[in-house]
This record gives sequence, structure tokens and C-alpha cells, in this order.
Amino acid sequence: MFQYEEGSVQRITREGDDFQEVVVLIEGEEAKAFSYPHLTGRVQPGERVWLNTTAVRLGLGTGGYHFVMAKCDRKQEKGEQPGHIMKLRYTPWQFPVLAVEEEASPHHSTVNSFTSLEGIPVLVGTLHSMVVPALLAFHGYSPRRRVVYIMTDGAALPLSFSDTVRRLKAKGLFAATITCGHAFGGDLEAVNIYSALAAAKTVAGAELIIVTMGPGIVGTGTKYGFSGIEQAYILEAVQRLGGYPIAIPRISFADSRARHRGISHHSRTALGELTFATALIALPDWKDERMEILARQIEESGLAKHHLYQLEVPALSALMDAYDLPVKTMGRSYHEDPAFFETAAVAGVLALNLLGGELGNLRNWGREEG
Repeated sequence: MFQYEEGSVQRITREGDDFQEVVVLIEGEEAKAFSYPHLTGRVQPGERVWLNTTAVRLGLGTGGYHFVMAKCDRKQEKGEQPGHIMKLRYTPWQFPVLAVEEEASPHHSTVNSFTSLEGIPVLVGTLHSMVVPALLAFHGYSPRRRVVYIMTDGAALPLSFSDTVRRLKAKGLFAATITCGHAFGGDLEAVNIYSALAAAKTVAGAELIIVTMGPGIVGTGTKYGFSGIEQAYILEAVQRLGGYPIAIPRISFADSRARHRGISHHSRTALGELTFATALIALPDWKDERMEILARQIEESGLAKHHLYQLEVPALSALMDAYDLPVKTMGRSYHEDPAFFETAAVAGVLALNLLGGELGNLRNWGREEG
């Protein structure tokens, strides 16, 4: 069972319509906590709250946050909420949303008329930290394109937990956000990845779609026990619906774990073994021994079945500075783990070339197009 403790709200450090970041006092010690007002009501300094402290007590990577479960003295509240599709189903925290595809939605007929993605490129990543480099590499050279972000339920469920998405939306870099499955808080809510993709096309008018989970991938150090395995079937969904599936592999030469060195075992499993889709994959056009390592891993893992391209790395550091969007992956910055960020960035460049009709002019590593 989960671990819960009582605390008192000391102060609010940040807040928005859909989140509050607070400092709480638990048995004389201050700690950080996150609250979702639509689940618990808006908290105020001085209030006593119940906190889910499980992840912090286990030393897991939640950023050191506890989560507000309820106010200790909360009175019964009644309110009409639109929609009949439940998120967090059959738990004490289940709540309804107006899903974009349900009959009561003003978009019901629009989504129901969907037939194809009609060649829209869809970037599919496994880590939330892939979003910024992929998006900036695309948006930096094509700022007028409509980019829609889909967040799956493979990690954090509330979109509002992502400071990255909040900042990208504030800068106008996303035309819309969609949360699917049990993830929630997007501009649009969808039941599954298929209807989310359909809504991105028909309702949000996407010209590029980026799909990742939220912060907090689950991993076990085993071949199949990681939530990023969803990349395999999301790529299949994109291909079946008539889009261009662009897979972002997880590549690092800074990770101390051998299974994540070069092409991560996550990518080798999802892309080399499990997916039935034939994806497009962009690799940075490095001129050093890293390419020799990647070449060996590609052949050994089965990634050569995909369309592989080598692309020049954009000026990613300058783009991050220009947009004031520093980002880290597993605690490492761009300068500490350039391979990871550059791989995500060239995926954005590949999408840009695809939309510009330049795919045939790119340097192809794997089999030729057509």
C-alpha cells in the first residue's frame, strides 16, 4: 500500500490553474509537495493536508515531491463536471473528463469522420526530455507550422506536472496538447493513442505531432520491463493511420550503465525486435568512433530494417539559449550528454525535410525509400 502522512501547508512557491507547488511541514521538517486543484481543491497556507509520501520515502525520481491527497478538514463538495469518460478509473480519485471523441463533445463528429493522417510526420520518443530538442530543431526553422503534443500515460499522468510543457505552451510552441489513456490535463482528452492521433489531425490541425510519455519513465533493468516499450505500438498506430512514423532512439555516451551506452537497450528492444512498423530514424552525422559503435548496434539489434538517415546536427545549444529552454535528461545537461539531445534534434530536422519534400535528398544509411 502507499505511504501517507499528515502535514501543514507553509507557503505556496508556484501555482497555476491546474497545479500548485507548495512547501509543507511534516513532523517538524519542511518538504516540497505538488497539488492538483481539480482533484483536491486549492490549498492555502495553514491548512492541514494528507500527503502521499511513498516515492520520496523510497528514494524514487519524482523530483523530491510529495503529493497532496486531500485536505484533512475538507467538507463535501459537489460540482457539475462535463464529460462521462473517467480517468484513474476504479480508484478513489477517479474523475470525469469530456473526451474529444465522446458523443457530448463538440468534436465528436469531426473525430468520427477521420480517415487518415495523410502523411503527417509523427515523432515518437520514449523520454519526456526528448521533446524540447526535437521541437526546437523543427520550430527554429519552421516557426509557423502547427505542432501538437500528445502525452501518453506511460509515466506521469498529469500534464501539469511537466514544467517543460508549461513553458513550451507559454511560448506558443504548441498549437495544442492532448492527453490520452489515463494521462490528463491536455487541451483535449482522448481515450487512446489512435483517437488522440485522429484528434490531432482533425481537431487541432496538426502539421507535426510529437508523442512521448510525461516525466518519469519506468524501468527495471530487464529487457521488456520498461514503460518506453510503448514506442513500438505507437509507431504501428501512426503507420496504420497513414502518418509517417519517425522514431527517436535513445542514444547516450554519458550514461554509466552499459545497457544504455550508445543505442539504449530500450530502443534496441522496441525498435529492433518488437515494432512491426517500418519507421524513419534520424542519426546525427558524427565523424568519430561513435558511429562505429552505432553501426554495430544497428546491425546486431535489427534496427537496419528501418529507414535510417544521417543528418547534420543543428545549432542546438544556440536554439536552447534563444528560446530560454534549458533541459536535462537523467540529470544531465546538453553539454554533459550531447549525443542524447542531438539525436532528438535531428529527428525534428528529419520531419522538417519530410514536410519540405527533401527526403530523397538526404543521406540514407539503411535501405532506400520506395
